[in-house]
Amino acid sequence: MMKNIVITGSTRGIGLAMAKEFLIRGHRVTISGRHSVLPEWPEKQLSEYQGSYAYFPCNVKNKEAIQALWDFSFRQWGLVDIWINNAGVNSPHEAAYNIDKNYTDDVVNTNILGMIYGSQVAAKEMLNQKSGAVYNMEGLGSNNMIQRNTVLYGTSKHALTYFTRGLAKELKGTLVIAGRLSPGMMLTDFITKTPDGRKAAIEDDTAFQKIFNVLADRPETVAPFLVEKMLNNTKNDAHFVWLTYGKVLIRFGSSLFRSRKII
Repeated sequence: MMKNIVITGSTRGIGLAMAKEFLIRGHRVTISGRHSVLPEWPEKQLSEYQGSYAYFPCNVKNKEAIQALWDFSFRQWGLVDIWINNAGVNSPHEAAYNIDKNYTDDVVNTNILGMIYGSQVAAKEMLNQKSGAVYNMEGLGSNNMIQRNTVLYGTSKHALTYFTRGLAKELKGTLVIAGRLSPGMMLTDFITKTPDGRKAAIEDDTAFQKIFNVLADRPETVAPFLVEKMLNNTKNDAHFVWLTYGKVLIRFGSSLFRSRKII
């Protein structure tokens, strides 16, 4: 059965990879980002699916913009079955006390407020339409792990996990569900570039690269797993984890005999 999906922050990375995977499977997708029009790169990626996707600009820091994204998608498709809050930003790879106000505000307002606004709008509208699922994208910090120089980002993802589990509890007994997506370590702009577009210093970090090459994946590898789980899920408070503890152990064991090159 065809489903209609909205994904915030879906012009690149795991958001774009999930959008493409939904389209491959015959579903319809609203793609969204801060650009006024869909950038050239994702447009080329999705060119063969014209008519099955639509682009709508949305700055998730603005709740009215998120409501407009919902309204557009509802008019476009007639129903929204799955809403994914994926939009997120990072800060420079530095100690939390060295992050300036602009980066601090951007991380908090995008990763926390944007996710909350998206969840509020989607949950309320889905309750009105009497169906739907809201999923929020986890990241470093969601599992309580603290890593130096990523504390601000990790704080935002820790808050996301708490909020999403709370939302699921509040939706219990309704026709709407909420859940979390945990994609693990991925090769995206978060890793290769600083927030201002420069080459990230961690690309020169040999120790980091060794661990990353063992554990990380590309977005197009993870997207089919997450999409399959969402399409088949009917459980509230679901948590879909790509990089499980078992997989971590297997990969470290395999790395003794075979190397992987991701970055």
